[in-house]
Amino acid sequence: MTIEWNTHLFSSDVKRFPFHPRASYRPEGATLKADPLADYLERMAQEKIDRAVIVHPEPYGDDHRVVLDALQREPKRLLGTCLFYPDDPDGPKKLRELVRREPRIIATRFHAHRGKEEYLKSFSEKGVRALWAAAIELGLVVELHIGPNYARQVAETIRHFHEGTVLIDHLAEPHMGTGPEFADVLELSRLERVYMKLSGLSHFATDAPLYESARPFTRRVIKEFGPDRVVWGAGSPAIVDAHMPDYSRADRDKVRGGNLAKLLNWDRTGAKRS
Repeated sequence: MTIEWNTHLFSSDVKRFPFHPRASYRPEGATLKADPLADYLERMAQEKIDRAVIVHPEPYGDDHRVVLDALQREPKRLLGTCLFYPDDPDGPKKLRELVRREPRIIATRFHAHRGKEEYLKSFSEKGVRALWAAAIELGLVVELHIGPNYARQVAETIRHFHEGTVLIDHLAEPHMGTGPEFADVLELSRLERVYMKLSGLSHFATDAPLYESARPFTRRVIKEFGPDRVVWGAGSPAIVDAHMPDYSRADRDKVRGGNLAKLLNWDRTGAKRS
């Protein structure tokens, strides 16, 4: 099974799906579609993607109408993530209400890297800890879009919430940190319930579609986390084969979708959350 965990949906119907007043960016008009889900389903068919986790994008803030619409229209093939503001004291309550309303929300996301400090400055903040605790209570994955400079404090938070599952986005944006800071990212592999997403290659490599110039780097990251805790997340599924040529077909299939299917208890009949 091939599962993608990455896509953002943006709608041109800004009356029905308005951007949030606190949006950290707004997508360009050319990227907006009247029916972004229909376009994405076409891509799934072209790339032979069986299932997908739709990542709720920052421009909508804590207004989840776009992702909720997608989950209601495609309940068997899609799951979704969410986003709340750590400085909102009602954030944990809103998170619980959202998951009660739509149990196909399976993760909440934090953003923190150089140039993006508007959400949080430290993972020790009270609001961050409250949202993280609520996510664990609800059985959600904590998705971390972090840069290498946050890896050390993230490790402390993960140890504090040791029973939770964490997914690091986009190889922890290696171009946004230093070598010593990325060493802290690799140290996260020592924590049992931390997964790394093989995605974001286009953020620092230009040889699309497979970005093979990054293979010496991805080889090291995959070796540290191991094929049982790496998940593919963006671009062509062929990226998995291109960046794991020395691994067995079984291991590559885990990264392409098997690990997520197991983690999310997701089989070909739909999602089941325990």
